[in-house]
Amino acid sequence: MTNFNQVKTDNIDLKDYNYDLPADRIAQYPAAERDMSQLLIYKENNISKDVFRNIDHYLPRNSLLVFNNTRVIRARIIFSKKTGATIEVLCLEPLSPPEYELSFGSRGPVEWNCIIGNLKKWKEGTLNIPYFYKGEKYELTATKAGREGEAWRIRFDWGSDDLSFGEIIDIAGRLPLPPYLEREAETEDLIRYQTVFSRFKGSVAAPTAGLHFTGNTLDRIKGAGIDTAEITLHVGAGTFKPVKAQRISDHEMHSEHFFVTAETIEKLLKYHGRIIAVGTTSARSLESLFWLGIKLKNDPAAIKEDLSLGQWDAYEKECSTSVTDAMNAILNVMHRQNLPILSASTRLMIIPGYRFRMIDSMITNFHQPGSTLLLLVSAFVGQKWKEIYNYALENNFRFLSYGDCTFIHRK
Repeated sequence: MTNFNQVKTDNIDLKDYNYDLPADRIAQYPAAERDMSQLLIYKENNISKDVFRNIDHYLPRNSLLVFNNTRVIRARIIFSKKTGATIEVLCLEPLSPPEYELSFGSRGPVEWNCIIGNLKKWKEGTLNIPYFYKGEKYELTATKAGREGEAWRIRFDWGSDDLSFGEIIDIAGRLPLPPYLEREAETEDLIRYQTVFSRFKGSVAAPTAGLHFTGNTLDRIKGAGIDTAEITLHVGAGTFKPVKAQRISDHEMHSEHFFVTAETIEKLLKYHGRIIAVGTTSARSLESLFWLGIKLKNDPAAIKEDLSLGQWDAYEKECSTSVTDAMNAILNVMHRQNLPILSASTRLMIIPGYRFRMIDSMITNFHQPGSTLLLLVSAFVGQKWKEIYNYALENNFRFLSYGDCTFIHRK
């Protein structure tokens, strides 16, 4: 059966979204100063460059800058078996209890959805790793509790009710740097792989466009008459998942949890038409919010379990609902159910042909060839992405997570 989704995806040749990225252009470490990274500006069909510290010169006045305030957790836990085999457990999302805050605060066993490295060496039994607390030796243990799709349900126990799970992974875990850095996290990364506005734990990867901001740049932005708002989307390991399928319709998009306050939604209404997303995670969250607003407009009695967006939900039919109606539908439900924060999940995949409803500009880093993040950028700016990336390559911009960034203003 041919539907709206199929018509759009059939027109996409993934070979058109590849480019040659030399290894020496991948930034292995951050710039010496956060806001001294290079900034590419694409505005009114023109490309120029500056340093990020001056970004307030290019942002439209009386606009809204939306940040992702998620915080990266030390999600990598390395266990060693008596045989000498090393097993890596990467924590993705909490399952029991399923809420991030409750899981991090739990002082008893928790279960998480995890990716297992060197799984073939862990056929059975419990893994353990020693840790020390107040001079006493304890053990963090991991036990397989069943499959969870491509991942595993892992039960963690740490033998001390004086510590929460959040404290345990801070002690025993490691920061999960992107795989293309091909190095272990260093002391500097503990600070530089977090944004200065990170607040809520849950990500296994940083929202990297936000890494360029400092307290000083934020003050200058606010002084220029630009308002700010925050959302929380916990970035999953799927953000690094390459598109291997021949057809984009066969690629399975990962799910990510996000949270939005009523205050942020009210600001989105106020500044509609002047919204700048900081990073692809903010862009994806905001666009997902529009489609969830449509769901709530059509079914105001929807329960929490229904607040999820599928990969192709936004492509199944044309939509004439306004942003105002969609946002007001969310606010009405939140007020009626006395919800200070909307909690939802999204698998939305933004590809060329998608019509953006929420964002008008975007600050973003330079992404991997053939990635879903590059597809999102192409959806936003069209084939101009090639011109932007060629300019960056020719002008010695640094790429990927610790690299430089671009401000894309379409109007």
